[in-house]
Amino acid sequence: MFLAIVPAYNEEEKIGSVVQSLFSHIDRVVVVDDCSVDSTSDEAKNAGAIVLQHKINRGQGASLQTGHQYALENNADYILHFDGDGQFDVSDIAPALEEFKKTNSDILFGSRFLDSRTKIPWIKKYILFPPARLFNKLFGGVDLTDIHNGFRILNRKALESFSIEQDRMAHATEIPAKAKKLGLKYIEFPVKVTYHRYGGGLVHGLGVVKDLVFGKFLR
Repeated sequence: MFLAIVPAYNEEEKIGSVVQSLFSHIDRVVVVDDCSVDSTSDEAKNAGAIVLQHKINRGQGASLQTGHQYALENNADYILHFDGDGQFDVSDIAPALEEFKKTNSDILFGSRFLDSRTKIPWIKKYILFPPARLFNKLFGGVDLTDIHNGFRILNRKALESFSIEQDRMAHATEIPAKAKKLGLKYIEFPVKVTYHRYGGGLVHGLGVVKDLVFGKFLR
């Protein structure tokens, strides 16, 4: 079974269309509602998703781990991480899965930098991303072209190998770091990202640094 895990927080405008678009490529869609205060859960259920709800807002990393637990309990063979805000393109799923299987990989990381389809905001591309890549390499020893890309595919071996301990956005550095530490095979694959709104920028980046510095996932 190929299962999509979609972490969502206050995504009532986009989540229904995201869920519906996934069903042409995925066997089952699981939306993890991270204590939204809008109708995210209802919209996801109406679109056909299985919805898991957090009682308190815990962060994207915790939402993905909740999805991982569901996937393990329901015998998923492969899982897809896919954001709920409509930024990803479902047409990337099939070729990514094909390459993932062909290379016998354990984790696939999406990258905005492996082709020219993504129009990356200037401040992200030239100000935020270069030091973030360096930071990822220093903390996890993993040299990826992209950082904090929410498109990933994992097989069951990867699911069983580790748990996500960083509840918030630092999970995006934790996952490749653990993949390398555990000897899991990983690849990158080009994916398209369409920006509907800007991310957290510098404040968001500093929050990730804080999580990593005070976290213990590199023990």
